[in-house]
Amino acid sequence: MKYMLDTNLCIYLMKHQPPSVAARFAACRQGDVVISAITLAELEYGVRASNEERRTQNRQALDALVEMIPAVAFDDMAAAAYADFRAATPNRRRDALDKLIASHAKSLSLTLVTNNLVDFRDYPDLVLENWVDENQRGSIGSD
Repeated sequence: MKYMLDTNLCIYLMKHQPPSVAARFAACRQGDVVISAITLAELEYGVRASNEERRTQNRQALDALVEMIPAVAFDDMAAAAYADFRAATPNRRRDALDKLIASHAKSLSLTLVTNNLVDFRDYPDLVLENWVDENQRGSIGSD
């Protein structure tokens, strides 16, 4: 494993846009990319919250995504990383799911791939990439 995709990147892949995301994913080997069980929960909710005419299409897209990209269970090491990230950012209360996803990536020493780098800027030593904007990548929060 090398990469963990944030929820927004999964949505890009399911919608086949933008092409830069699909191209980066296609360049990865099978097993290099995972999603967090937290991301899967967010995506499952998105299917459930879809209107009836889109729900079947969204379910099929999510099922296809999970066939290609396995979800990894949130474990004890991820819980410990979450505690570290929460202690490092005590004033950030509104982004609980982002904090869980970031801590999961950190616990597995994976690069978190997101289009929302600013959402993760305060988490110490978290390595980030943006496959939508290739000019934005690197370690954030450790300056």
